[in-house]
Amino acid sequence: MAHWLYKSEPSVWSWDNQVAQGAQGTFWNGVRNHVAKQNLMAMKIGEQGFFYHSNEGKAVVGIVEVIREYYPDHTDETGKFGMVDIKAVKALPNPVTLDAIKGEPGLKDMILVNNSRLSVQPVTEEEWAIVCRMGGL
Repeated sequence: MAHWLYKSEPSVWSWDNQVAQGAQGTFWNGVRNHVAKQNLMAMKIGEQGFFYHSNEGKAVVGIVEVIREYYPDHTDETGKFGMVDIKAVKALPNPVTLDAIKGEPGLKDMILVNNSRLSVQPVTEEEWAIVCRMGGL
């Protein structure tokens, strides 16, 4: 199974907002980048990803899981983009900051470090393990 990273500004949609949705989760909409769209299209039910607070906080704060695969995004007037549904799985005991990620040699090739603007991105197995360890899991 693949792993992912989802970026959200906490003032728009925070980890607490995601957790409040409970087991039914919610849609992950608003993606308007074609690379991010391809990532969403590749996601399968049960795959997990990091929930990352961007701009404010700049840290991996939790783990989410895909509960519905790619389907049309109702907020996209062009009809070109879609979304997946995700639910919160667990918070990281210790949020992992972007600075900590950049300081970890094993994460030097992570997309978050090299293409910080991509809102939905894949995470390798090795990166997943390192960030989980850093986060106290």
